[in-house]
Formats: sequence, C-alpha cells, structure tokens
Amino acid sequence: MKTSTPRDRISLVTLMLASEFGIVPASVTAGPSGTTTRNYVATTNTGTAWFVKTYPAGTALRTAESAAALSEYARLCRVPVARARYTVDQKQLVASCGQMTMSVTRYLRDTVTADGRLTGRRWEAVGEAVGRLHRGLARHRFGPPRLEERDRAVDTARSRCRLEGLVHRYETEPPRTDFERWALETARERLAGLPAVEKLLEGAPERTVSQLVHGDLSGPNVLLRGDDVAALIDFAAPGRRSLMWELGRLALDPRTVLSQPDWPDGLGRLAAVYRRRHPVVPVEELVSVVRLTAAHLGCTVYPLNTVVDNLGPVTDSLETYALDRVQAAVVLRERLDEAEEVLRGHLR
Repeated sequence: MKTSTPRDRISLVTLMLASEFGIVPASVTAGPSGTTTRNYVATTNTGTAWFVKTYPAGTALRTAESAAALSEYARLCRVPVARARYTVDQKQLVASCGQMTMSVTRYLRDTVTADGRLTGRRWEAVGEAVGRLHRGLARHRFGPPRLEERDRAVDTARSRCRLEGLVHRYETEPPRTDFERWALETARERLAGLPAVEKLLEGAPERTVSQLVHGDLSGPNVLLRGDDVAALIDFAAPGRRSLMWELGRLALDPRTVLSQPDWPDGLGRLAAVYRRRHPVVPVEELVSVVRLTAAHLGCTVYPLNTVVDNLGPVTDSLETYALDRVQAAVVLRERLDEAEEVLRGHLR
C-alpha cells in the first residue's frame, strides 16, 4: 500500500496499531522524527500515549527487530529505556504492512533531549546510565569486552580514501549550492589535516576496549527529566564498537562542547561515575576520550557527503550541525591538555 500524504500515513499507522499491536488510538499526531524515521504519538481514550516509529522504505524487518530487541535486553539489565510493545501474537517488536514498517514504545512525557543540555548533575546521571548500559551489554552473548585495534572512526588511511573519493565526486560534478561548495572546501581541509590527526593519535592507546554498544548514542537519543535520565532510545542493530567512540559521541557532542564552557569538568564527573559502573576501561583510555573524539571529527566525511550520497535534504539544522562539528573539533584540540588533566584528576 503506497502512502503519499501525511493523512495516508496516519491512516495506515492507525490501522496497524489496532491490527498488529492491539492499540486503538483516539488520536495520532506527528511526533519528533529522527534522521531517517517518521514518528508519531498515539493516544488512547484512557490517556495512555505511545511513541510510534516508522522506518524508511526498504528497511529490513530483521534489522529493525534486532535493534528493538537490543533495547528490551538493556531494559532487563535495569537500564532506563522506553518499554516496547509486542505485537498481538507476543512474538515480535516490529511489524510491517506493505511499505510501512513500525515499532511502538511508551511515550515519555515531560522530557527533553540531552542535545546540548548536559549541565550540573546531569553529567553524573548520564555517566550512571551509560555505565549501566555498557555493563549490561557486556553480558550479552555478542558483547564481551576485548582489546582490539582502534575504532574505524579514527582510521586515517580509511578516512583518506573516503575524503579523496568525496572530493573527486564533488569535482566531477561541480557543487551547485553554498552547502556543497562549503562541503568540498571542508573535505579538502580535512585531507590536508590528516597528518595532524595522526600526530594527535600518537598520544592515544593503539588498542582500545571494544564490545556490544548502543550504536547511535547521541544527545537526541538521551531523554532527560529534570536532572535524571528518563530513557536511552533509538538503539541501532547489535554491533561491536569502541566504548570510547560511543562515550565521546555522546558526552562530547559538538553542541555540548560549544554551549557548555565547563564541559571538561562535567566530562570528568561523568567518566568517574561511568568507571565505577563499568570498570573494564583503563584510566588512560578514558582520559584519551577527548583526543579520540577530536580525531574522529577530523576523519569523518559526514555530513559533508549528504548530497552526493543522497542521505536526505540539507536542512538549516543540518547545516548548523555541520558547522558545529568543525568548530567543536577546534575547541577539543585547543583544550585537550586541560581536559586530560581534569579527567586524570577525577579518575585518580
């Protein structure tokens, strides 16, 4: 069934909620959407609210199901997550009808995202939640921690190939918009800056702890209620990555680095709580999280590749985020020595 208008989609969401999840909504309205998903809030006559995530066409049901199952596994490990709704047969967490694939979780009212809002006691609360998460995922059959080569996010050889390919594609078909012209120039600057990234990595461990992780842990996917973490949401399908890649991606989100001048102290408090919950990461590796995150920002091709890889529209918010990533990389390098000293102080 093809859905071409918002009304069509809401009608199909309403139908699937009843037929696949046993929920009869009194209303269905558009909700906060993700990078690739369209989301809705369904409310029943009793006032119960549900968050409905619909995936883009072509999403593999198995991939969506495994991501939802990982979230439920984390909940069983006493990690704050939004509780999922099973289908009426109690066998699945994700259902499909025609071109629509969807999952349903409880809607958490009175929350805000952690996007640029890590302040005060929230740093410790996030350290507690992520420590619980990583400790729980380490017990998963796919999750046991082990030392591995540094994460692919800071592989300068891989980054050089990707950046060179991006520059070539932009030069083959000249940029048409201001964003594309900026992206081409920034990609060239990143290529030229890779030797500095390699120098930065000389001070980081060559092998880091890797295990099963959330996979998309960032400010928008952490819901806060006051100073507490209400839920970690929007898990990716199970995959192993460096713990410092995941921790840095959240705690050193560009919007946090640029909006919270005291982020080194907040990061230190977060890391201290995190290590008490999940002590498998050596102190020096935790200290290297700023260095590794700065290196990652110097290696990444996203969102410079948004247009050439057809990742979606270049919105005002995406342009702002792209600029923030560039500026945050500068700030992380400028304050690196200070931040590492503060981290050691909190972790000793």
